[in-house]
Amino acid sequence: MGAAGDDAPEDPGAIVAGTLADYQTRAQLFWEGTRDHDVSQNLDALLGAIEAPPPCAILDFGCGPGRDLRAFRVRGHHPIGLDGTAKFVAMAREFSGCEVWQQDFLALTLPDARFDGIFANATLQHVPSAELPRVLAELRAALKPRGVLFASIPHGHGEEGWNRGRYGVHHDPAAWFRHLEAAGLVLVDHYYRPAGLPRELQPWLATVSRRIR
Repeated sequence: MGAAGDDAPEDPGAIVAGTLADYQTRAQLFWEGTRDHDVSQNLDALLGAIEAPPPCAILDFGCGPGRDLRAFRVRGHHPIGLDGTAKFVAMAREFSGCEVWQQDFLALTLPDARFDGIFANATLQHVPSAELPRVLAELRAALKPRGVLFASIPHGHGEEGWNRGRYGVHHDPAAWFRHLEAAGLVLVDHYYRPAGLPRELQPWLATVSRRIR
């Protein structure tokens, strides 16, 4: 992955098409490699910040094959999945038994003020930085007042571009916090993952933020 802007296609559609094509091709391998990942810390971070009484309406944004979608359902909530990869949508519906919407991240059609929480676990890094303000604003609008957005992203120094078939951004943490604030989201908590390791071995930044307007 190059520095910001080094190899970014000008057409956002090329970013979406290329990234989704890679996930579509590797859907089964991706599932086999991630289905047993323990992200309970992230699930707990979202649910612990939601003020509404359960069961909660949750959007799993970039739900993939449905691992976390099923986990929310098992916990008694009402999750809906969203993914742009056709194979993931089919897999998630079968594995979780939940409703799953097929939408790509740059062409969202989301209901207003529908969700108590949005779970964006390792997904928002695929949104080009130029498009991120709009996408975050759309996610904020889909939250109920005081609703919560959980996001986990690879952090870095603003590197942006293609890496092994997928487009991604490694946001500087301070810049990421500013993006959330500009979208009308107040930072409630943040931490780095995996837990218990030195910071240089924690590639993931997790943030919990709340809709304030």
